[in-house]
Amino acid sequence: MIMYRRCETAEYDIGMRYYLSAADGTGGRIKTEPEDFVVTEIPKYPDERPDGRYVIASVTTRNWETNRLVRMLSRSMGISREKIGFAGTKDKRAVTTQSMSFEVSDDVLDKVSLKDVSIEKVHRSNRGMQIGELIGNRFGITVRGCTMSPCDIKDAMNSVTNDVRTLGGFPNYFGVQRFGTSRPVTHIVGEKIVRGDLRGAVDVYLSQPSEHELPDAAAARELLADRADIAGALRIMPKTMSYERIMAEHLLKRPDDDMGAISQLPTNLQMMFTHAYQSYLFNLMLSMRMEAGIPLNRPAEGDVVIPLDADRVPMHERQVIVTQKNIDLAERQLRSGKAFITISLYGTESLLADGVMGEIERKVIEAEKIESTDFMVPGLPHCTSRGSRREIVCPVNDVSYEIGETGYNVRFALSKGNYATCLLREYMKSDMISY
Repeated sequence: MIMYRRCETAEYDIGMRYYLSAADGTGGRIKTEPEDFVVTEIPKYPDERPDGRYVIASVTTRNWETNRLVRMLSRSMGISREKIGFAGTKDKRAVTTQSMSFEVSDDVLDKVSLKDVSIEKVHRSNRGMQIGELIGNRFGITVRGCTMSPCDIKDAMNSVTNDVRTLGGFPNYFGVQRFGTSRPVTHIVGEKIVRGDLRGAVDVYLSQPSEHELPDAAAARELLADRADIAGALRIMPKTMSYERIMAEHLLKRPDDDMGAISQLPTNLQMMFTHAYQSYLFNLMLSMRMEAGIPLNRPAEGDVVIPLDADRVPMHERQVIVTQKNIDLAERQLRSGKAFITISLYGTESLLADGVMGEIERKVIEAEKIESTDFMVPGLPHCTSRGSRREIVCPVNDVSYEIGETGYNVRFALSKGNYATCLLREYMKSDMISY
């Protein structure tokens, strides 16, 4: 039976209960400076059309959250947010290069001037960028303040890297950013939305405190608790609470309109609430598979596997249940890196596995006391989710690292939708706030 190292940090509470590697962690933290976390999309641009409606561009930013970036770009260009497209959201405390589209003329794009934002035109197209329209991301990440000596860091890095190579990747948890690194409440908000408790969802988002927040944010949340003094909270609310401000301003005018308060938020943030709850359930299911000692890179009867396309991107629409008749073929496909085992992202149209993995998926769903129809959210279409499946191992490409006196830099590439911090946690094994 396979034995995995148990996680003893707050990641346990978001379902990330095990590590692949038993090696001790290097400690340390990332994102001390934005330059410590460099992300460059591996793009998949729409076809070029010289007279197309959209400018396709490569946008490089420093310390910009994606939703705020879109909001400020729309203001700068004098266009609605809906005329700006992007392939994927990025971490705020980072230097990022990502693909975006703008339904504007070239001269409008040329006039944009925002601090720490540079825009390089790629071409024009008849189609704008859409979420998920990328192949993957390349990362360059610096870890500082390690608790190990350089020699021990090297041994730990080599041990973890060997474990990852043996498996063919690392456990494909949804990382801490999905839930909120310093205030992990996104999945709790999503759960309440799915259960129809919109007031509870709004109250958690506005007022649930975190020990890691600054005093002015904590004070604003205290005034927002039980909606005791929304006007007072708005007066002291820091700029970092921009989405809380949007909701609070709506509630000040319409105190009981929780649905309206949620609908004021950017559509991708509304989607993120439900997706975060689905991600939490996925993490639990993956942890339970690991706890049961079921291999991550070998199929069992009842598993659902998916193939990869020509760009090595998983084809989630082509789901195949492993049976006694096709298990040998499935194992060959997995061994050659042409397919992956998946776990349910539970939603309105989810396919559940059979066999032992199916028992695990159903056990989590039953313990949560939810049904697929709960993910159909009346009045909030962006919070409705059909569900899907997600591969349980994330392959890593081009891994390299350089070790210094008190830390190291690691470089690698991942396919889209996967979390660099879930590889870093195998190396670091630090507290959740360190990511």
